[in-house]
Amino acid sequence: MTHLGSPHDAYDFIEQIGDGSFGTVHKAQNKISHKVVAVKVMKKKYNTLQDCQGQFEPKLLDLIPPHINIVQLYDSFLSPTTCDLSFIMEYMDGGNLYQLMRERRHHNLPFNHCELRNILHQILSAVSHIHSHQVFHRDMKPENLLLDYSIGRPIIKLADFGLARELKSKPPYTEYVSTRWYRAPEVLLRSTEYSAPVDLWAIGAIFAELITLEPLFPGESEIDQIYRICEILGSPGNKIVEWKEGVKLAYKIGFKFPQLSPKPLESVIPNATESMLDLIRHFLFFNPCQRWSADTALRHVFF
Repeated sequence: MTHLGSPHDAYDFIEQIGDGSFGTVHKAQNKISHKVVAVKVMKKKYNTLQDCQGQFEPKLLDLIPPHINIVQLYDSFLSPTTCDLSFIMEYMDGGNLYQLMRERRHHNLPFNHCELRNILHQILSAVSHIHSHQVFHRDMKPENLLLDYSIGRPIIKLADFGLARELKSKPPYTEYVSTRWYRAPEVLLRSTEYSAPVDLWAIGAIFAELITLEPLFPGESEIDQIYRICEILGSPGNKIVEWKEGVKLAYKIGFKFPQLSPKPLESVIPNATESMLDLIRHFLFFNPCQRWSADTALRHVFF
């Protein structure tokens, strides 16, 4: 429940640790308990508590019971003087998965099988949890997977629910969601009725990137993104790759799929084991109805 007041009354702000399209994130410390937290200050201004009701992030996080792989929301404030909406959240001091992959690539240190299994299991556990409580994230990407090393081994926590929605909420949804490289084909083709499978597509792309330390579909525009997907998975609309709804979506926006055959995934991700490739294939179906759920994936032989 958001209440009137400034987080500066209860917290000492130490430093800014992040700046995104929706707001800035600061490291802060509670003046009484000395607990270190992250304070996310939204860029959009809100005049009244009623205005904040349209903010999905605190509302959706309230729907989701605490989970070890999800960043916890402690409190939220609306400042009556500055009209700033602030969220007090769990502080993560280990950076994010994007930074970890960049560091591994720089030092030419690929993740081993055990590390890959551990990371993917935690990501899927987080997504399984939110989906089971009728929420999908819509912005799965390495930057939103934060790391905590406080107990020795890395704990991964899903963060930033600013674009998340309830599964039961009615479409149309916002068209532009998720970072392009991890965006599902139905979103690229401007579908307004997508759902939880968009999160699983993103996980497939992230898992492939964890294995190779290179993005799987690094598109430079939305059109280029679709081309890069088709270069690897083949083009919908033929006997090999069927996705009738996708062909309709493409026709609706005046887009014609390139005529490309799928590449063997083992040639694209040569250092992946067969069980890894099998998981990725089940995440990266064009047809969202064919993608595995997080629950199903967690029962795979890879784990």
